[in-house]
Amino acid sequence: MGQDRRIPGWVSGALVVGAFGLLVWAEIYRPLREHREGKVRRNIRNLTVAALSAVALQALERPVVNPLSQQVERLRWGLLKRFRLPAWVENVLAVALLDYTLYLWHILVHRMPFLWRFHQVHHADLDMDTSTALRFHFGEMALSVPYRAAQVALLGIAPRPLSIWQTFLLVSIMFHHSDLRFPLRLERRLSRFFVTPRMHGIHHSIIEDEVNSNWSSGLTLWDWLHGTLRLDIPQSEIDIGVPAYRSPEDVTLPKLVEMPFTEQPPTDRLPSGEKPRRERRFSVGKGLRG
Repeated sequence: MGQDRRIPGWVSGALVVGAFGLLVWAEIYRPLREHREGKVRRNIRNLTVAALSAVALQALERPVVNPLSQQVERLRWGLLKRFRLPAWVENVLAVALLDYTLYLWHILVHRMPFLWRFHQVHHADLDMDTSTALRFHFGEMALSVPYRAAQVALLGIAPRPLSIWQTFLLVSIMFHHSDLRFPLRLERRLSRFFVTPRMHGIHHSIIEDEVNSNWSSGLTLWDWLHGTLRLDIPQSEIDIGVPAYRSPEDVTLPKLVEMPFTEQPPTDRLPSGEKPRRERRFSVGKGLRG
């Protein structure tokens, strides 16, 4: 199959649905963290938010990005199309470059106040599991369309590697958001290459210098290169969420939908007005902790 053909939808769908089901099942038997809310209620809420985002992506991204990737392949636009690369090399480089530029987008949605208003819906989950991976506000998905189009056009991403990356990304984010307790030795080895649950759990902390780390979505490489990797906080020491929203009543479905469009408290401070801090008790860079 040529670069102008996406991988079959049933293959991608089977991988994503299968990974989701397997992770949700495994979380029941080997949970990594204690939970503040019931899993069923949270999953329903998170999947409803995800359904709204899926509608936005179907309506806005798919009609733009898919035809654009076909034009990239036909007219040989973008960085990768400047070289006559074997298909497998082009695919590997395309996935890596898309993953890296998503790392940059992730930093932007945290650093830019307007984008953070939407992205914080994802972080405001009081617990973290596979369903959190799909909990992105539809507004954030809409705002990401121009960036995704720029990725495709400037990097020279054809339909086939684009579909490979999209599938890889979905499986990856479900994996590293999961509440699955892997043997620590195994996860330490995996985290050298891929983002893992303990690693990404640090990014979902309410502590500012912890959430401002571990930006990678697929490959750990980008955090290694930019010095943003944190592996030193045990999961039992992490409070998941956004400081301003510490109660289940703060993150009901209606409040999540309207959150970006309403006046918000300072999201880096607890309801008491204090800024959460952690007394340094762990050594940075000594590997993942339990």
